[in-house]
Amino acid sequence: MIHRNETPAAVYIHIPFCTNKCHYCDFNSYVLKGQPVMDYLDALEREMERTVQLVPPQQIETIFVGGGTPTVLLPDQMESFLKRVRTYFPNQSAELEFSMEANPGTTDKEKLQAMKEGGVNRISFGVQSFDNALLEGIGRIHNTDDVYRSIENARSVGFTNMSIDLMFGLPNQTVEVMNDTLDKALALDLKHYSIYGLKVEEHTLFHSLYQKNQLPLPDEDQEVEMFLLIMKRLRQAGYEQYEISNFAKPGYESRHNSMYWLNRSYYGLGAGAHGYMYGKRHVNIKGVQPYIDATLHGLPLLEQYEISEQDAMEDFMMVGLRMLCGVKRADFSKQFGRELEAVFGNPLSKLLERKLLEPTEEGYKLSENGLLLGNEVFGEFVSLTAE
Repeated sequence: MIHRNETPAAVYIHIPFCTNKCHYCDFNSYVLKGQPVMDYLDALEREMERTVQLVPPQQIETIFVGGGTPTVLLPDQMESFLKRVRTYFPNQSAELEFSMEANPGTTDKEKLQAMKEGGVNRISFGVQSFDNALLEGIGRIHNTDDVYRSIENARSVGFTNMSIDLMFGLPNQTVEVMNDTLDKALALDLKHYSIYGLKVEEHTLFHSLYQKNQLPLPDEDQEVEMFLLIMKRLRQAGYEQYEISNFAKPGYESRHNSMYWLNRSYYGLGAGAHGYMYGKRHVNIKGVQPYIDATLHGLPLLEQYEISEQDAMEDFMMVGLRMLCGVKRADFSKQFGRELEAVFGNPLSKLLERKLLEPTEEGYKLSENGLLLGNEVFGEFVSLTAE
C-alpha cells in the first residue's frame, strides 16, 4: 500500500480550549478558564519536535488548526504558537493552505493580524446559524452582530479566503429559519460554506435531553427538506457542492479536508488529535494535563494501530464517496495495486441497481438519491471480504 511509504503533506494541530462547551459538542475541548495555556503550547512543541525527528516532513501542502477554539489564544500566545509551527514545518509549499478555526467574537484585529503574520491564510468561522434564538439554544456565546464584526475585521487585515460553518436539523429550527440563515450567509459572498446536519452525540447535553424526550428536533421530512434547500440555494449562487456538506467557489475547496477524503496521510498533533502516518493511525492522550505530562517523556500516544489493507480499501470507498466527483479506479489501483471492481464488485452492483451510485468515466459517484442516503451507501463497504 502506498500509505506505508507516503510522508504526510498535511498537518492537523489541536488547540483544545474553548470559552464554553456547546450543547451538541463531543469534541476534545475544555473551558479555557484556569487552563495552563503556555504549558500546553510548550508540550505541543515537544510533540512537534519528536514527531519530525521520527517522520521528517517533506513539503507541507496544508496545515489546519482546529479545536476547541484556537482563536481563544491571546495575540502573544498566537504569535508564539505560529512561530513554533514554522520552526518544525519550515518546508511549506508556495501554495500552502493554512487554515484556522475561529469563533465569532474571539477575533479582534490584533489577533487576526498575528494570525496573518504567522502564516494563516484561511479562516473557518463556526457561525452555525444567523438566528440568535437558535444560537442561544445550542449554547453558542456569539450573536449575529459578532459574526458580521468578525468577518469585517478579518477582511480589514487582508483575509480573503474565509469559510463559515452552518448547521441544520437543530432544535426548533424550521425550513423558513434555515432559508433566512442562507439569505444572510450568502449575502456575505464568502469563498466557502460548510453546512452540517446535527448529530446527537453521546456525552453531550443534547444527548441527555434527547434521552428524556426533551429535545424538540425537526422531523426527518423537515430535515431532508432543509438539506435539499441548502443544495439548491448554494448551487444557484454559484457554489460547487464538492463534498456532501461542503460548497465552494471554483478553486476554493478545502484542500486540507480533501486530504482526509482522499485517504491521504497526515500528521496529527495535540491533545486528542488523530494522525495517519506510514499506514498507522494514532490517537493522542485527551486530557490537557495528562497530555502535557506525557510529552515530558515521549510521544503522547493513547493508542496506535496498523491499518490492514482491507480496512484501508474500505476507508478509501467510505471517505472517497463523500466527494461528489466520486472515487476513481486509477486512484484505487495506485494506492492498492488492485482493481476496484475485483474487490468491491458486489456492493457496487447492488448500489448501482438501487440507483444510489452512478458510474462515471473514471469510477463511481453518489447519485442524487445517494446524497440523501450517504450513510447507507458507506455501510455497504464495511467489513467486506475481498473476492
